[in-house]
Amino acid sequence: MSLQRQTLEKGKIMWNRIASATFVVCLAVSASAGAQAPGAAPRELTALDYFQIQQLVARYARAIDTCSNNGYDYADLFTPDGAFIPSFDGKRGSAIQGREKLAEVSGGGSHACKNVPWIDQGVRHIYTNHIITPTAEGASGTVDMLMIGLGGDPNKIEYDGYYEDTYVRTPVGWRFKQRVHNALLREGQRPTPAAAK
Repeated sequence: MSLQRQTLEKGKIMWNRIASATFVVCLAVSASAGAQAPGAAPRELTALDYFQIQQLVARYARAIDTCSNNGYDYADLFTPDGAFIPSFDGKRGSAIQGREKLAEVSGGGSHACKNVPWIDQGVRHIYTNHIITPTAEGASGTVDMLMIGLGGDPNKIEYDGYYEDTYVRTPVGWRFKQRVHNALLREGQRPTPAAAK
């Protein structure tokens, strides 16, 4: 084969590689732009996605009930910029963000899992009626919260509102981007029922 022909063949191979790489980059940019575009269609979730999101919520209950790993197991269920937001009477409180703050709100971190009211009472959290909805960014969800053992009575079950969640898939699995607790009980105080008419 002549030197000129070899040069031509190498040029074709190089051109094909450049064209293929450009095509792949264009596809990636297009997919990224489409996922972030306003009004983008929800991504389809697999059965595994639904299961993993349900496991995320179950791990949340276990972490808050046990203050495992000094509260950091709880904190690590959120994205690095994720937030827990308490809400009472329809009014949202301040967002709790950051690993240290999240560990503390679960009773750990600088609190060292000491004098955590719900743990001292033996309370266990149960989440029911979990609805998961695909979104363009991941998924959203609502889930009711029940507590067993509030006030130290292991046989008493009480309803304490519900969560509104935003879930995102990360390199380490599904995590909470935001979790709003629409609570009925403030610091464990039961609301006074309305008088019967």
